[in-house]
Amino acid sequence: MKDISKPSLKNLSNLRRKAISLSQAGAIAIDNLLPNRPLPLLIQPTNERLDLCAWAKHNREAIATHLLKHGGILFRNFQLNGVTDFEQFIQVTSGELLPYTYRSTPRSHVSGNIYTSTEYPASQSIPLHNEMSYSRHWCMKIYFYCFENAQQGGETPIADSRRVLDRIDSKIREKFQQKQVMYVRNYRKEFDLSWENVFQTTNKSEVENYCRNAGIEIEWLDKDRLKTKQICQAIATHPKTGETVWFNQAHLFHVSNLNPSVRVGLLAGFKEEELPRNAYYGDGSPIEDSVLEEIRGIYQQEAIIFPWQTGDVLLLDNMLSCHGRMPFVGSRKVLVGMSEPFSSSI
Repeated sequence: MKDISKPSLKNLSNLRRKAISLSQAGAIAIDNLLPNRPLPLLIQPTNERLDLCAWAKHNREAIATHLLKHGGILFRNFQLNGVTDFEQFIQVTSGELLPYTYRSTPRSHVSGNIYTSTEYPASQSIPLHNEMSYSRHWCMKIYFYCFENAQQGGETPIADSRRVLDRIDSKIREKFQQKQVMYVRNYRKEFDLSWENVFQTTNKSEVENYCRNAGIEIEWLDKDRLKTKQICQAIATHPKTGETVWFNQAHLFHVSNLNPSVRVGLLAGFKEEELPRNAYYGDGSPIEDSVLEEIRGIYQQEAIIFPWQTGDVLLLDNMLSCHGRMPFVGSRKVLVGMSEPFSSSI
């Protein structure tokens, strides 16, 4: 587990001074993107030829401090010349990029550890969620690069995970805090993702070793099928700020998240325990549909939606902020990179 120390009081107290001095230098302007909404913070250059990587190299500490305060930063109108520069920006601000392992959605590899964002059909939306929160291992930072904006729609909504937690009924929070969340997955090539895709290997021993180290229970079934179970956090504590956040994907994995006709079709062909994916309370008891609908409603109410501009880079603290995707028309290409691994022991 990566050792992430808490920021010093000096760093936090200097936040306003640093922001002002950067602006006074004439290089950038800092403001909220939306009125009265601290998320995301907007940073853009006053000189349109300002190179993002070069600027970030000298302002890494200020970027990190802003991120802890706001939860997300939108870098707009900087010079960023394609995938190589995007990868370099991540390295400059966060260090080594992480591979996308123990996958839950289809993506394509672009370069190094840069991937396309989730490749669901354009007509579908992706609910707000924190990356890899269905696992005990996740990235602390996630970056999005708008390489090509959609003709219409395709926004990446975001929300403050602290506000989401605060709005959930205390009885629901307490029950999840006590029981946690169990994720059950059945891997079939014809439904959802195959285990070879999820674990990025065709070697069963490598899968078994990964699952053993990650605390995932596995069972090999007939016809080379795999079933996994894992109990993970429902609420997590940020290692730097000490704040608690709603941090799970029960609302995404649960069968109630499926289109009603798809749900009926799957349940006609499979027993509930055989579904490609589902979520339960950590003791194996069912999560009530009404509870998850309430949580989904809170996510929707907290969603912050803004149009992409080609060349935008959005940096999120993956625990403080969640993200999703709106349906779109036309070609859309948003790239993703992750950094700073963190592990939780529940």
